[in-house]
Amino acid sequence: MSVERLRVLREFADRGTIAAVAAALSMTPSAVSQQLKVLAKEAGVDLLEPDGRRIRLTDAGRALVMRADEVLAAMDRAMIEMAHYRGSPRGRVRVAVFPSGGALLLPRVLPAMADSGVDVVAGDVDLPPSEVPRLLADYDVVLTHRDERSPSTADPRVTSLMLMREPIDVVVAPTHRFAGRTSIAPAELAEETWLSVRGGFPVDDVLRSIATVTGVQPRIAQRLNDFRLIEAMVAADYAVALMPRYSVVNPALSSLPLTGVRAARIFELATRPHAARSPAIGAVLTAFRTAAREVAAESLLRPTVRHEN
Repeated sequence: MSVERLRVLREFADRGTIAAVAAALSMTPSAVSQQLKVLAKEAGVDLLEPDGRRIRLTDAGRALVMRADEVLAAMDRAMIEMAHYRGSPRGRVRVAVFPSGGALLLPRVLPAMADSGVDVVAGDVDLPPSEVPRLLADYDVVLTHRDERSPSTADPRVTSLMLMREPIDVVVAPTHRFAGRTSIAPAELAEETWLSVRGGFPVDDVLRSIATVTGVQPRIAQRLNDFRLIEAMVAADYAVALMPRYSVVNPALSSLPLTGVRAARIFELATRPHAARSPAIGAVLTAFRTAAREVAAESLLRPTVRHEN
């Protein structure tokens, strides 16, 4: 079987359509279809089957994708071994970050990599953790976040590295009746009007946990994914909100740790299996780990009293 045809098959597994594979590989859709047909002949089984107006992988196709991952990983390891003979890490590493996590970590990661010989190309992608496998079709490393009660993003085709835990607090305006409190219980928030983020993100997961504890569905006035905009609305006493602790920058807001609810998000770095063996990718992962340790350590030195959940 051709390695390049196996790569086309893996791209189809990642992207889901012939058109998307063609765009990613700079091929025509007909050329992609032909490569997949030839691969099916080489395998001696059908790899694709109709799914309404679209096509999808058969069971045999999904099994071959797993083997394709192994073959392509072996090719990557061969390239990595050659890179070791060339000395220090070199090359380009594509990194996807969610915006608030990128704001915390990239100002430390990028300067650390500036003279390393590794060209880090970052992109901000505001997508939930469920999109990580798809993102790895275009990026070498994906910085993602999840509710601490949710399972890791790791699966047979994704390797996940935990970076840090960030508590999620309730933030209120300086004129709010809860301003200045050192903590707050979910039951006290039953009558509040909320700002939240779109579904699928850790902050919304915590808000749903509050609803479970109190038995009251929260009144959500707006769903906004920009934390600076949320801060501005909270500061105007429009509503209260949940925000990750290290992302709060407005000193006028009161951040109130929740009692009785596990409220935190977990930062994870996702890669393809064996990707960390690449000297360049390994160097980027190390830079992110160092940055996460620094952020967590500096949070303990802030003058504001913090209460861990």
